[in-house]
Amino acid sequence: MDKIAGEGCDILKPLSERKPLQEIERSIITKYRKDIWSKFIKAIKEYKLIGDGDKIAVAISGGKDSMLMAKLFQELKRHGHDNFELEFIVADPGYHDSIRKLMIDNCKYLDIPIHIFDSGIFRIINDLSKDYPCYMCAKMRRGALYNKALELGCNKLALGHHFNDVIETTLLNLLYTGNFGTMLPKLKSTNYDGIELIRPLYHIEENVIADFTQWNGIWPLNCACMVAAKKTGSKRNEVKKLIEDLKQNFDAVDKSIFKAASNVNLDSVLGWQKNGFKHSYLDYFDAE
Repeated sequence: MDKIAGEGCDILKPLSERKPLQEIERSIITKYRKDIWSKFIKAIKEYKLIGDGDKIAVAISGGKDSMLMAKLFQELKRHGHDNFELEFIVADPGYHDSIRKLMIDNCKYLDIPIHIFDSGIFRIINDLSKDYPCYMCAKMRRGALYNKALELGCNKLALGHHFNDVIETTLLNLLYTGNFGTMLPKLKSTNYDGIELIRPLYHIEENVIADFTQWNGIWPLNCACMVAAKKTGSKRNEVKKLIEDLKQNFDAVDKSIFKAASNVNLDSVLGWQKNGFKHSYLDYFDAE
């Protein structure tokens, strides 16, 4: 039996329920070809996420999204796209020993060769940001991952954000910050020269990732943060539920939200921001 810990609870899962590694890998391009593999390839091609000679640091949290992302990159290299290098990095924020062991065991079983390093983020956010730990944790973890990626000579950092993260971020910005902005598939770091952030799971839906994870029998880590575990809700969870409610009455509303970010009509907005400068439609009203 393997002990699984996350979000304040322990679960026992028999190791015998894990699918053989070869079967897990094969399923990515067979059983899950349409909903995972094809959408992974689509994001890479559509947004030009990988170039010849890239060295990509793949960020592993131990959760379902990053574990799938690691296997997708491995399969990509295995199937004729070997024009890039990979490093798999884990920024341990201060996991309990049992959680750290679970992650290491999962990565070993899945043949993911990780570089794990301590960041101490949980301790820091507990002292400095008890009220809003998730934002601070994400920001600090991103910085730790960028530093490690540069240390290993990488020019790109891959994060496991998926389709649902994208649309939730779009609505969070709209409802709580009063702006229209989304999570981009790639962007250049403003604080770490020479490195880009990429999101190759951009088109893959969370429910499919969950199905793949449940099917293969690998139990991933949840958040495992003892600071956030004391909280009962978050704005992102509220938005996630809102989208599910909207889908009951509006067909494919999640797809519409996603599409809206690439279909902005500047002739019909009051204002926008570009390169740090704000623009108003009035500035161009009498231009013609």
